[in-house]
Amino acid sequence: MIKNLLSRLCFGAIALLISFNLCIGTALALQVSDIPDLDEIKSLTEQTWIIDDSEVLSASTKGAIASKAEKLAELTGIEVHVVAIRRIDLGQPASEFTSELFDKWFPTEEAKANQVLLFMATEDHRTAIQTGAKVKEVLPDSIANSIADETMLYPARKANYNQAVNEGIARLETVLKGNPDPGAPLLAVEETETSNYATREETEASSSNVVVIILLILATLLPMATYYWLQSQP
Repeated sequence: MIKNLLSRLCFGAIALLISFNLCIGTALALQVSDIPDLDEIKSLTEQTWIIDDSEVLSASTKGAIASKAEKLAELTGIEVHVVAIRRIDLGQPASEFTSELFDKWFPTEEAKANQVLLFMATEDHRTAIQTGAKVKEVLPDSIANSIADETMLYPARKANYNQAVNEGIARLETVLKGNPDPGAPLLAVEETETSNYATREETEASSSNVVVIILLILATLLPMATYYWLQSQP
């Protein structure tokens, strides 16, 4: 009887631990496989310039981005797609997620050539960009990465998401039209160079680790304590 009780307690503690880890890892997090193909998105929304699953972008921001992206495509042949979602898996870099989505939507080098994917995960405060080979001829990786990592990331960390995408698309538009790069906002550069604060994802990871350690300890001690308590009973 005691052995069966201890087994149930052990399995219960392990199940609790696994359940907690699953909740931490998957709550609100999207996988690339969760995002429809562009054709499906277009059939539902009639456009693919701005895909907002985050529900934090204003109607005016989405309208402005779609208008700018459409005119830019007509002028240069380069198509810009802005994707805003709530969050991705904590352990996956935003650049990796964006690269995987870019490959899903544009499976060949020819399909990728004139494409730009600008990505933002709002609850993670993370940004990234992917560009095709033809785009790189006018938009070097150094400028593209600066748009994501400085122009967009600084306001995104302050939860100014509309500002992040508006300023990102404005700088991108300037360069793709063949004009000189205006550069990142000074505050964004200073933030990148001097910030010693932990990022949101680092803080969340640290907190999650603490709770997991506590649950592991409980999973070990609870069956032992129960066993000794039962042994002490007459």
